[in-house]
Formats: sequence, structure tokens, C-alpha cells
Amino acid sequence: MNPKVDQFLDKATKWKEEMTLLREIVLTSNRLVEDYKWMHPCYTLSGKNVVLIHEFKDYCALLFHKGVLLKDPNGILIQQTENVQSARQLRFTNLAEIKELEPIIAAYLDEAIAIEASGAKVVLKETTDYAIPEEFQQRLDEDPILKNAFEALTPGRQRAYLFYFSQAKQSKTRIARIEKYLPNILRGKGIDD
Repeated sequence: MNPKVDQFLDKATKWKEEMTLLREIVLTSNRLVEDYKWMHPCYTLSGKNVVLIHEFKDYCALLFHKGVLLKDPNGILIQQTENVQSARQLRFTNLAEIKELEPIIAAYLDEAIAIEASGAKVVLKETTDYAIPEEFQQRLDEDPILKNAFEALTPGRQRAYLFYFSQAKQSKTRIARIEKYLPNILRGKGIDD
């Protein structure tokens, strides 16, 4: 058991009992190593992330890093947002729910461990799979320095910009977003840098 996870749970004000029970369930596998990453309890196998315990306003959850590969026979895994390609969550809103689902949670954990042990990989979308909004494509065509700067960004940074720009429903909003982030792109920075 990791003392940082103890501190995390000691300080928790919401979902404390639920997260403590989830921790106990995860640790019964005896194959996972408890770590503390991204300010949350994280459980690894041979240094690879398998599952994370985290909390939100309305629920706490187990986040399976390769959840998209789980069979999910109970249909209870949730894709947190449409942009999340690999991870899937099991969400909980009370202690009784976790106790009731404990055998199912254990089965999902066993499958997640087996997937990680097998070396299975999640096939992620390529940057070329994302549409370039017309307004941004026009700017790239007009400005070779911008085009070179964008192409020099890591694929993840490129995808983040393309996703953010294309989420705007109106052209004027897409243009405003593009204009706002042009300096970041030219400096080689990502949307969140």
C-alpha cells in the first residue's frame, strides 16, 4: 500500500468510503502495484497503468486505461467524453452500489490485468483521421510559417487543436478560436501549454 494513497483518502471529503472500498477491491488482485499519479490512486502491472480511482462532483469511478478493449458483458463501462479513445469508466454514486457490483468489478479488473499482461495495444486515431476545419485550412494555405509550425507540433497537440477548433458550431467562433491560438502554435505550444 502506498502512503500517498493513504494521505489522499485521509483528505477526501466526498466519496471517501466509496474510494476506500474500491481500493480494497483493486488490491485483492495481488498483481497490481499501488501508485499515486495525476493526484489519484493508480494501479499498475509491470509499470503500465491498468486502473485509476478518481472522483468527480456527482460520482467516483474506476478508470480502466485500456477499457475500450474490455468485453463489458454487463454494458456498464462509460466513455467519459467523445474524445476519449482508450479509457473507460465504471461509475458509482454510493457504497451499496459498489458492494453489489463487487464480483463484476473483480471480473473487469481480472480482464484488464490479462489485457495488460498480454501486451495488447489500443489502436488510436491518427491525426490524419481528424478533419481540418475549413477556416483553419485556409489560414494554413495562406501562411507557410503557420503551416510549418503546426506540422512541427506533436500529433497529440495537432489533434487537440483540430478537435477544439472543429467543435465550434459557427464559423465566426472557429475563426475566433483559431486567432486566439495562433501565437501558441507559432511558439510550438499545445492548446494547454
